[in-house]
Amino acid sequence: MPPVFAHGALRLYLLALLESGPKHGYELIKALNERFGGTYSPSAGTIYPRLGKLEEEGLVATESAGRRTNYRITAAGLAELNGRRDELAGVENDISQSVRRLADNLREDIRSNMRGLRADLAATAEAARSTARAANLTARGPSQEGHRMLKEAEMLLQAFRDDLRVELRLQASKEPLSPVALETVRTVLNQARISIRNSLHS
Repeated sequence: MPPVFAHGALRLYLLALLESGPKHGYELIKALNERFGGTYSPSAGTIYPRLGKLEEEGLVATESAGRRTNYRITAAGLAELNGRRDELAGVENDISQSVRRLADNLREDIRSNMRGLRADLAATAEAARSTARAANLTARGPSQEGHRMLKEAEMLLQAFRDDLRVELRLQASKEPLSPVALETVRTVLNQARISIRNSLHS
């Protein structure tokens, strides 16, 4: 896959992000993640070495903010940024193209994963039906065994719902849920619903 940023573009974009005020490393990572709509999040190993290089060149300076280190753009950094506004506009355009490309790649990954998930769900459902038939648990009419299995199925669904809600809320406490993550949840749950209904009526 082509790189998200062309050579030197991330360096320039970090200066642009610092123009609005001092930020620590995590804030810069979060700002980039939001700019890319959740499709790309640079690692600390990508951001901090570039910030260190900018500091060496006198384009940014550091200042302590409690336990964090904030980075702020210097007069020299602002002068470089002002001299490269046209180039910065090109970087913004490249980012927009990268967002579209990454979103397309993620959608294709989701479709590919869903094909595998559908196959896995179908195989699991068929195995469950075979086991039920072998154990003669498909007798018609209400039975004690039928009630027990219904209760177990409901408990499984409740546990799944509770676990997923915890995961979603933990993620939301760290950063907003991305559109891609939401679409993945929607697609997977819809497919699971279809597979379960098919197994019930087969």
